[in-house]
Amino acid sequence: MMDEPREPRRDHLREAAETMRAVRDRCVWTRRIDHADLVPYLQEEAAELVDAVEAGTRADLKEELGDLLWQVLFHAEIASRDETDPFDIDDVAAALAEKMIRRHPHVFGAAVATTPDEVLIHWNAAKAAEKRTRTSVLDGVSMHMPSLALAQKMLGKAAQVGVTPPPPPPTPSPADEAELGEALLALVAQAREAGWDAERALRQRLRALAEDVRAAESR
Repeated sequence: MMDEPREPRRDHLREAAETMRAVRDRCVWTRRIDHADLVPYLQEEAAELVDAVEAGTRADLKEELGDLLWQVLFHAEIASRDETDPFDIDDVAAALAEKMIRRHPHVFGAAVATTPDEVLIHWNAAKAAEKRTRTSVLDGVSMHMPSLALAQKMLGKAAQVGVTPPPPPPTPSPADEAELGEALLALVAQAREAGWDAERALRQRLRALAEDVRAAESR
């Protein structure tokens, strides 16, 4: 007895892209939105995805991943209608696949990586080859990142050029991330008590760190 032929699996990603195209064509609100208009929604959806990862259910995670995917599809659909340099979601996906294949030569090529550190060596080498036109380790670092994430990123970049911020005043050393969270919250509470803006204070210090990094690179 011959097996019955299986129905072809639905291409749900393609359906989502086609749904986005239809919405762009037929929804009067969506038709007037441009890339800049979408930025607050992109930030909000990314933040909600973080919440789902850290404290949500599996259903929350699936939903928020979908909401973030919708933002990607939205931007790609807007880009596809650009008069001077159009590209669509297929172009985005193709460029992503090509980049990830280049950055994983131990998976798709002859390179060997048996440890996470060796993987990073291949990744960084491929990334450096792609970004040859960059003149600073800070090129490509978005100043719109959340300030703490930006601080951690910039400290790593600064270390690459030998820039190390001076040590802070002696404080109890946190033993784990929970204690670190307590220490950070205590600092914010201290700032609030003094009438200081903790966010602005950190960003001002990061701008000074960026100047130190660029000065070190120009020597």
